[in-house]
Amino acid sequence: MSPACTLSSAGKHRFLIGAAVAVAIFSAVGGMAVGLATGSKTLGAATASVPRCDTNGLGVIQNLSGTNVVSVAISGLASACGGGTLSATVNNGTANSSGSATVPAGGGTMTVSLASGVAAKDSEQTDVVISGP
Repeated sequence: MSPACTLSSAGKHRFLIGAAVAVAIFSAVGGMAVGLATGSKTLGAATASVPRCDTNGLGVIQNLSGTNVVSVAISGLASACGGGTLSATVNNGTANSSGSATVPAGGGTMTVSLASGVAAKDSEQTDVVISGP
């Protein structure tokens, strides 16, 4: 062998210790991840069923005052959602605002006013969540 390919006994010793430490670290990290569920759409190891009051989708329209979104109209609410709380949030990437209101007993259509107007832009995100009833 050429001198460039040989290790001194001290070099071999350091290499073996380094390799052992690396194996121990990666084994511990892999062991911690084994307890997490990866085959379902849940976080962690526990699951919970989430009931739905409306399964056919909703219509969402932003209402403007000038160039600001000031409220969100939601249509197609099922009567099973009546009495629940509907929350709406509008985010334009720079600012956001939200509001909430109680879903009417018969469902249908409702408007949620935002706490403050959000400037309308080319791209916005509107999130709607129903909690309860």
